Amino acid sequence: MPALGTTALLILVPAAEPLLDAARAVNPATVRPGLPAHVTVSYPFVPITEGLTDAVHALAADTPQIALTLAEVVVRPGFLAVTAPGVQDLADRAGQRWPWLRPYDGRFGERPPTHLTVALGASAAEADRIAERVRALLPIRVSATGLELVERTTRGWQVRLSAPFSAG
Repeated sequence: MPALGTTALLILVPAAEPLLDAARAVNPATVRPGLPAHVTVSYPFVPITEGLTDAVHALAADTPQIALTLAEVVVRPGFLAVTAPGVQDLADRAGQRWPWLRPYDGRFGERPPTHLTVALGASAAEADRIAERVRALLPIRVSATGLELVERTTRGWQVRLSAPFSAG
């Protein structure tokens, strides 16, 4: 569990909630509690300080709405996700804006592919069942309209800022 005060920059994807439901149907413990379906732009992100709000709003304002297609399932030991290549450019720009950040603390390399995590800690058999259910729900196509800055608090993950993308 991330430490209190840890932040993340996300794109919420309510239309992908059925993917998480598919994992919950196999093993509820594989779905992270407290966060809805989302694509991570940057995690861990920077601590909330003065000026961060303006910087996140500026990043969002420089981003047109994203035509997001979730279509490819990725299964690794203990991990199941759906790729979100349409968000990679935004994640790269966030990395350029905050170059000292290491996505996922470097566990997946310097430029991990953007994705929507569906399940963590699933056994191989569970992952196979989840993947089968998830594939039946894909593709999901949505228009991503903004960023959410969330922070881990004693009450779980809390939205601290919503920043809309530009209209075009």
